[in-house]
Formats: sequence, structure tokens, C-alpha cells
Amino acid sequence: MELFGRRAETAALDGLLDRAAHGAGAALVLWGEPGIGKTALVEHAVAAASDATVLRCRGTRMESGLAFAALHELLWPVVDRLETLAAPQAAALRGALGISRDTTNRFLIGAAVLSLVSGLARERPVLVVVDDAQWVDEATAHCLGFVARRVATEPVVVLLTGHEDPTSGPWEGLPAMEVVGLADDDARRLVDAVVPDADGALVDHAVRAAGGNPLALHELPTLDRETEGDAPLLPSGGPVPVGPRLQRAFCARVEALKPSARALLLLAAAEDRGDRHVLHRAGSGWGVDTSAWEEAARSGLVRASGARLEFRHPLVRAAVYDGAPFLERQAAHRALAAALPADATAERAWHLAAAADGPDEGVAALLEQAAEQCLQRSAGPMAARTLRRAAELSPAPDAAGRRLAAAARAAWDAGQAEVARHLLDDAERLCGELPAARMSGGLRGILEFAHGVPERAHRYLVCDMTVVPETWRAVELGTVAVRAAWSAGRSDLQQEALQQVRAVDTDGDPALSELAPVLRNWWSCYDETGEVTPAPLDLDSGTVARLGAAAWGLLPPVPLVQAWGVEGGLLDVLRVQAVQLRRRHELTALAVVLAQEAILDTTAGRWDAAVAAAAEGLRLAEEIGADHVATQSRGSLGLLAAARGEHRSVDEHTTRILQVSAPRGVRALSASTYWIRGRAALFDGRPQEALSDLLSLTQPGHEAAHPTIALLAAVDTAEAAVQVGSIDVVEAQVVLVEEWAQRTGATWARTAGHRLRALVQDGAAAETSFRAALDVAGAGANPLEYARTRLLYGEWLRRARRRADARIQLAGAAEVFERLGAEPLRVRALREQALTERPAAPRVSDAATAAGLTAQELRVARLAADRLTNREIAAQLLISPRTVGHHLASVYPKLGITSRAELARIDFAGDLRLGAAGD
Repeated sequence: MELFGRRAETAALDGLLDRAAHGAGAALVLWGEPGIGKTALVEHAVAAASDATVLRCRGTRMESGLAFAALHELLWPVVDRLETLAAPQAAALRGALGISRDTTNRFLIGAAVLSLVSGLARERPVLVVVDDAQWVDEATAHCLGFVARRVATEPVVVLLTGHEDPTSGPWEGLPAMEVVGLADDDARRLVDAVVPDADGALVDHAVRAAGGNPLALHELPTLDRETEGDAPLLPSGGPVPVGPRLQRAFCARVEALKPSARALLLLAAAEDRGDRHVLHRAGSGWGVDTSAWEEAARSGLVRASGARLEFRHPLVRAAVYDGAPFLERQAAHRALAAALPADATAERAWHLAAAADGPDEGVAALLEQAAEQCLQRSAGPMAARTLRRAAELSPAPDAAGRRLAAAARAAWDAGQAEVARHLLDDAERLCGELPAARMSGGLRGILEFAHGVPERAHRYLVCDMTVVPETWRAVELGTVAVRAAWSAGRSDLQQEALQQVRAVDTDGDPALSELAPVLRNWWSCYDETGEVTPAPLDLDSGTVARLGAAAWGLLPPVPLVQAWGVEGGLLDVLRVQAVQLRRRHELTALAVVLAQEAILDTTAGRWDAAVAAAAEGLRLAEEIGADHVATQSRGSLGLLAAARGEHRSVDEHTTRILQVSAPRGVRALSASTYWIRGRAALFDGRPQEALSDLLSLTQPGHEAAHPTIALLAAVDTAEAAVQVGSIDVVEAQVVLVEEWAQRTGATWARTAGHRLRALVQDGAAAETSFRAALDVAGAGANPLEYARTRLLYGEWLRRARRRADARIQLAGAAEVFERLGAEPLRVRALREQALTERPAAPRVSDAATAAGLTAQELRVARLAADRLTNREIAAQLLISPRTVGHHLASVYPKLGITSRAELARIDFAGDLRLGAAGD
């Protein structure tokens, strides 16, 4: 097995072996807690010392009282070399090893072992390894300490491993290296190597619980029970499970203590917080006196810190707790419950729960109270565990189901989606679906909306909003139901849910009464046929901000907010929410808010902030298993990648999104994916491919058909259609955007309407429309789109031969594209800008040069020579097919040819003399 995170330690060992190979010996004590990896490092040294003589022994508790037991194991492979020693040394060593009855002399034995090792070292280097040196018998320990201090001039390395810092005892004065726990990254790599198919939750649990201990990292992921298994949960979640080898290692040290000290350690392990005052009171009936405290401190297993008694490592606590018989653990918890102050309700409930050996409604009720306190402190995971334990102790199935449903909601709010799902399943089996929905606040539909099929989520949510007791919860569920229908592209289901929201009586809640009409208005933008209704809505950015401040679940999706053009102020609200959600550790809501932040930052041109928010949202959503939120974050990253020309990222993100959204019918996400791909193709000069993707957004029955996304993508659809000459498509997009602009007054729609109208106009009318697009108040708030308008305007000015005016627009656009990192658009702007420059003098003279082709004619001629059609040439050069034909009609007579076939014979490698009038 590879050693992870041990580069410094292995380098030190390799250095010792290298110096020994050159005649300089040394000793080193590797020390640290059980399982920390000392033996693995020794094995590395043994493997590296392939040319050395290796002598090994291991200390054991069973033989720690037998003089020279470890020395016997160490030297037995070379016992035939005793005859090479001086007679007195050989006799003393034979006596120590039990080969003869010669009298043993400690000094002679040490000298004999040193002579024996030195003799072996004259043939080749020697590596002496003593593992678990803390259990080596005293006689061997003193002998090996004697040897280790005297090998500096011999090619000998002595390696010893132990649990304690060798500042005293037989190893005193020897160089020592503490072996500490692995860093989290190395710990994760180790778990992945041990259990290659481990899911993220298992890896995270193992890394947190093991505290960097490699043996624990090997054992934890493969244990058959969960953390809550045999050990009842304590307030902080209970001791972590400990594998058999670690438990034996730690428990062996505990068993060496007297009963009162062991009792103190068990109380401390069960108490969890290490409160010395509580331990004193609880231990008074267990014979725990001052001497017990002193012995526990001397053991090195615990340490006192102010009013706390702390275990040196959480695995020690776990081993002490797991190693005690169940009846003793029960007694410890009862003693601690009795010793707690009167106001420690939660702690007392947990200790009584740990001591319970059957259903107990009284204790279950106490735990339920404790869970409410956890929720008030925003401790969702702890609340979920507490309610789960309360359910286990509930005598009645309906009470158990009710508590499991509440536990499911707490787990969901804390970002534990899978835990929430399992708890809700158990709750429904015990008390039925409707009671579980009531207690969980309609969690089934919320789970389905975040992870499953939106149409199914809609059914759950519409049903559950009628059974939840809180009015605001009913409105929230109804709003999410409308949103689920919107995600599915189902306007009929949208209207059904909207009617349910309208039917909720909000008169008893003043704040909700104010917001309810706004919520209804939001979702009234489409009638039953999916067509936009003509009635204007009283919406503004302040209303959006109030919705966001009330609850993130009440907000419509950001694309719809953007379509209405009222996102102003929303980003600030989301940032405040993110801070609050982080503090409350509500991870699911935080992931949603981050995904929305990323969209708004992208639009505002804060692309670095957008990437940061989307990346964090993606990581968080994947950790908690929120599939749809993860795809939203991927959508933001994909949209940015499209603008930056990062084709591989676009393919990766869009493929991953469609793998989730398409099978589940989440058309809003699928539509965003087609939009991203269409944009990437458009910016990359592939308009036909772009148009194919973008037209899918309006194709009935297509997996990506979605009216809101189609509206937002209309500017890209129209531009692609212009480049391929599909004028009917262009006109349809222009009408769509202009009608929306007239209805909503949204800045983006007014700007886009003018810009698209300019694409289908000629002469002064086109310029008027371009200028109108640039002059819309607030248009610059979306820097990418503003720069794209300038780019299109600059291209129009260049074609109108107004070079100076064109350069101004193109340079401004290129500067914005460069700042944002929109590389394909920057290149396009610079290419157009180059066409506005004055022609240079010719450098070569040939038939083509003499013809005096303009720069644009040269480009058209070269592409035609490569056998591209007029339409394909137009797409690449962003001009119309008719203009291509016009250029070719000019090229042929200048070159003295009559057909495309003759173009292939022309040498276009050299520079051509540019016409004085440009193109």
C-alpha cells in the first residue's frame, strides 16, 4: 500500500539508510499514538534496506515481564554467530538467551550485542527494528538502549517505535520523530485507495472521525455498523466507531489502570464534553478519588485543561467507550444524568436515552424538546439525530413516524438529502403519507423537485400544500409547485398550482398578505396555452428584494426575474441570505442561493465572482446530493465557458447537465444547455450549428422547448439566423423580443429589440436602431451584450465604408471582450478592426497582386478556392450570401477568370495589393 502524506518521514529514513551504507550509523525512535503509521514507516525502511541484514522484534504485553524475551526474538536468526564473540561476551549472551546456564551480566550482554551487530555490519549494513518498544521487556530495553547510543561509527541503523515521547526511560537521549496524523487531502486519498467505490459521504465521515489516523482510515470505511450503531448517540453525535485492532491497542492501556481510574475514563468517555465538575459529582458514587484522577493523567490517555478533561485523541475516547460492557455504559450514563445541573435538559435527555434499553415515551419527549433547542441554535444535523433517537424510543408507531418526519425536515435543511429521504420513507411507513407530509412541511415534494422529476414534484407539492398547518408553508409549497411546472415547461400544471396558491387565505399573516399578490402576479406571465398574457404586472426590483428577504423558496427562478428585467437589488439580497444561511448551516438553501448569484454575476460582467459562486455552489450541491441545483451551477460555468471559447468545458458541462435534466423532463435546464451550446457555436463562427441548437428552444415537444429560455436566447437565435440567411427566423425573433419589451419595459428586451431590428434594416434606419440600442438607459449594466451591440454596429459601419466610426465601436467592444475574457468575440472584433485600417503597400508582385483585390475580396476568393459555398463563406465572414456573390462577381474579372474551378489555380499565398477604396 502506498504511503500517503509521509514524504518527510520516508525522506528521513532513506537518509539514515544512505548514511549507514557509507559507514555512519544512527538510531531513531518513531513515536505516536496507536495506528498512526509507525509500523508502515518501518516496513518502508525494511523494503528500502534490501542490501542490509535486518534484525527485527516486537514488544508484546504478554512477554513484557520476561527478561530478554524480545532480545531472544531479535537475535535468534543469527544465534550461530555467537561463537565469533569473545568468550565472556558469548557466555553472558548465551545465558540471556536461555541457551546456557551462564550468569548474566547486563553490561556484558549489552557489549555482546553491540559486538555481534558490529561484526555483522562489517559484511553489510545492519538494520535493527524494534516495533511496539513500549512493551519490550525491561532487560532488552536497557540492552538495546545501550547499543543504540553506540552505533554512530558503524553502518548500523536502529529503529524503534513506541507510543510515548522518549524523553525518559531506556530510550532517553535518542533522536526521536513524532508521527502525526495525515492531512485531510492525504486522508481522503488513503480512503479512496482502501475503498475505491466509497461515496463522498462515507469518505467525509471517515476523514472527520479518524483525525488523520491511518489505521482508523483503513478500518472505519469497512465497519459493518454506522456511527450510531452499538454506541447510543451522545450530544455531539457519540463516539466514532473503532476497529478491532485500534480498540485492542487502546484498551490494553486502559486495562493496566486500577478500577477507579478506569471508571473515571468511562465516565469521561460517556460525558462527551469533559466537564470536570460533572465528572466529580458522577464519580463520587464510583469510588473515583484524587488518586484515580492522578493515575488517569499519568496514563497519557487524558489531559486536564482548565475545567475540562480531554482525551488525547477522539479514538481513545471511542475505544474506552466501546470497550466497556453495555451494563457499565448504562450505569455511567445514569450517573451522569443525575449529576447534571437542572437546566441541562438536552444533555440529561441524551444520557437517559443512552441508558434506555427499551421504548420510553418520557425520554423520547425529552429528546424532542432537546431537538427544538437544537433547531433554535440552527444545529440541524444534531436536531435530526436527536429526533431519530426519540423515534427509536417512541412506544407508539404514529409518534415515532411524527418524530422521524420532523427529523427528515431537519436533515434536509442541514443539507443531508439522502438522510432526509430515508427518514421520510421510514416516517411514511409508520404514520402514513399525509401525517408525514404535515410534520415534514411537505418535504416529499421538495425532495422530488431538487432531485427528481418536476412533474411528479408538482403533484406532491399541490397535494401537500393543503395539509401543512402553516399558511406561509402552504404558500411556499404552492410557489415551488408552480416553479416545478415551469421547470417542466408545463404551463397547464403551472396554472393548476397557481390556482391553489390563489386559494390560500393569507389574511391572518400581514407580511404574507402583502407578498401574496406579488407571487400570484409573478406566475401569471403565461396563460393555459403557454402564450404571454397582455396584462401588465406591477413588478419592480424592490418587490423582488422583499420576496428574497422573506424566504429563498418564494423567489421565482432567476431567468424569469431577468426576463422581466427586475433583478436590480436581488443580488444584494442573495448575498445577505448567503451569509445567514452559512451561519445557520442550511446547506441546501445556500447551494440554491449560490447558483442564483452566479447567474446574476455573469450578467453583470463579474465573471470571476460568478465562477467562484458557481464552483462553490456546484461543490456544495454535489456534496449534499442536490442534482438540479448542481446542474444550475454547471449551467453558469458552461455559459461562461461558451463566451470564453473553452470548448472542452462547454462539452463537459452541457453533457453532464443533459444526463440529469433530459431523463427527468427538466426542460428549463435542458433548454439552458441548448442555449449554451448554441452560443458557443455562434461565437465560434458556426452559425448553422448554433441555429440548429437554438431553434430547439421553440420546437414543440422537444426536450429543450421552453418559452422563458427561448425568449432570453432570442438575440442569439436572430444573429445566427442572419448569418445563415434565414430571414423568416430573424423576423420572428425580432417580433418576440419587441412585444416583450413593449409589455414589460425590461431594459434587456428594449436593447435587444433595437439591436435585432437593426439587423434586418438597411441604411439610416439600421443606424438609428443601433444607436437606439446603445442609448437605452441601463443597457451598459450587461457589459457583454452592450459590447456585442457595439461589435455589430461596428461591423455595419465598416461595410458602409465608415472606417473611422467603425474603429471607435470595434475598439470599444474589443476592450470589453478582453476585460471579460470573451476570447472568440475579441478575436472577431480585432479582425473587423483590422479591415478598417488603411491598406499597406504590396510586398510581392504576381498575377493576383496586380489584380488589386481588396482585403475582403481576397478572403472571399480564398474560401471559394477551397470549394466553400456562398452560404458557408457568408457564415465564416459574417456577411450575407448575396454580398459573397457580389464580391465574387468583382473578383472574376480582376483575376481574368470566369469560374470557381479556375480559382483553385490561383496562388493566394502572397500579399495582394489592396484596392484604394477598401472593400
